[in-house]
Amino acid sequence: MTGPEHYRQAEWLVERAHHFTYGDGGDPVTGAALAAQAQAHATLALAAATAMQAAVDGSEPGMSGPEFAAWHKAAGVKPGERG
Repeated sequence: MTGPEHYRQAEWLVERAHHFTYGDGGDPVTGAALAAQAQAHATLALAAATAMQAAVDGSEPGMSGPEFAAWHKAAGVKPGERG
């Protein structure tokens, strides 16, 4: 799953969590479980977005080139592409 996919999944899960917790769903236990899943996806999206912004040209502290490439691979994009 890419960073943007994690973000979209988190948004969808938040909506479902709200439905079960406060809406017609009427199942706060399910709502809490969906909210926890949404939080995990949002955290993964944030990690991917943060990694994509790291400096690799030596102009400032940041991750190394190989680590940056590994994050691009984990985020589902190739170096040089925008994810």
